[in-house]
Amino acid sequence: MSDLFGDDAKDALVSSVAIQPKAPLADRLRPKSIDEIVGQAHLTGPDGALTRMIGAGHLPSLILWGPPGTGKTSMARLLADAVAMHFEAISAVFSGVADLKKMFVLAEQRRHSGPRTLLFVDEIHRFNRAQQDGFLPYVESGVITLVGATTENPSFELNAALLSRAQVLILNRLDAAALAALLARAEQESIPLRLTEDARTALIETADGDGRFLLNQVEVLLSLGRTEPLDRAGLQAILQRRVAIYDKDREGHYNLISALHKSLRGSDPQAALYYLARMLVAGEEPLYVLRRLTRFASEDIGLADPQALVQCLAAKDAYDFLGSPEGELAIVQACLYLATAPKSNAAYKAQKAAWEKARNTGSLMPPAHILNAPTKLMKEAGYGAGYVYDPDTPEGFSRASYWPEGMARQNFYIPSQHGLEAKISERIAFWSKLRAQRPTGS
Repeated sequence: MSDLFGDDAKDALVSSVAIQPKAPLADRLRPKSIDEIVGQAHLTGPDGALTRMIGAGHLPSLILWGPPGTGKTSMARLLADAVAMHFEAISAVFSGVADLKKMFVLAEQRRHSGPRTLLFVDEIHRFNRAQQDGFLPYVESGVITLVGATTENPSFELNAALLSRAQVLILNRLDAAALAALLARAEQESIPLRLTEDARTALIETADGDGRFLLNQVEVLLSLGRTEPLDRAGLQAILQRRVAIYDKDREGHYNLISALHKSLRGSDPQAALYYLARMLVAGEEPLYVLRRLTRFASEDIGLADPQALVQCLAAKDAYDFLGSPEGELAIVQACLYLATAPKSNAAYKAQKAAWEKARNTGSLMPPAHILNAPTKLMKEAGYGAGYVYDPDTPEGFSRASYWPEGMARQNFYIPSQHGLEAKISERIAFWSKLRAQRPTGS
């Protein structure tokens, strides 16, 4: 622990599992056994991973990954009880290397005279890389069984060495059924809430999958001592709505932009609009979204509908001009245009192929007939000789070759049959047919 707390306070924070009578409702309702944990049947059900571990009497080091309020702390406490281990808990928010060393010394002493130690580390992703490495020798030697809890993707936030020594278990966001069960348990503990069915549904929706938040909201309602039923409007007037979990530089950010991109690619305007709303409502920078939409217009639509790029740039100008919230409608218009436009990644594939070829053949000279000859010497060297001006030919097409000598003709751009590219494909096929005939130009 940091010096922010005295020794007595430290002990109370990290070691006490006794729930005081005046403890918050969320603490009083902590499950008493693994099977009382709601919403995680894939882990705690008869065939769940934790149930099998407990049955085998062996608990490996674990990383519990899931959203807030899904039972990670309760799960760790109950696992220690189930396999008869001593439970110690610290938070990476308040603890440092010195605190960890003390824990390891005590765990080593305890191993020789009592039960092994399960060390629960809340917010383990907040430890830096060096601090995470500090766990390794004690996990390997069996001094501790580590159970870390994180809301962030372990692949990005935890050392590979630590991950290789622990099993990652994913906890689900609590669905409506799990939250309803938790609400029923709360009402059995206290008194039934005076809510209409619509308000009860709204209360569960407001929790946004977080059981702890739900129970805190229930506690607020109980403290009011109301006798008249609350409807949805009354409930929303009393309770503050939960702010959506969204970190602009973490996984939630990348998950939502990926969902938006793939909904656009899949031509689902309804889903695309939903993910756009999720991002903007949560506070995402609108210009970031516009940059991603503009990229999509070139990458996934391209010449199938060239207006897609125009729509995105117009939306950017409109947003710059109007600001928020008025300018957000222009972003919506661009989003819907992209979702409903014909799709083609032909330009994207053509770019990758052309760039690769250019890297491999970057020193080849273009053919002399398409080079300018501004000097007498260049004319004498054959620059520009035999060049045919395409618009002067009967078909507006000279059939000339524009590729370096010794390099075969390449087909980087292969138009799709969607939107305008169907017409472009016909045009290219017509030129290919003429080119196959005896060329009129060099």
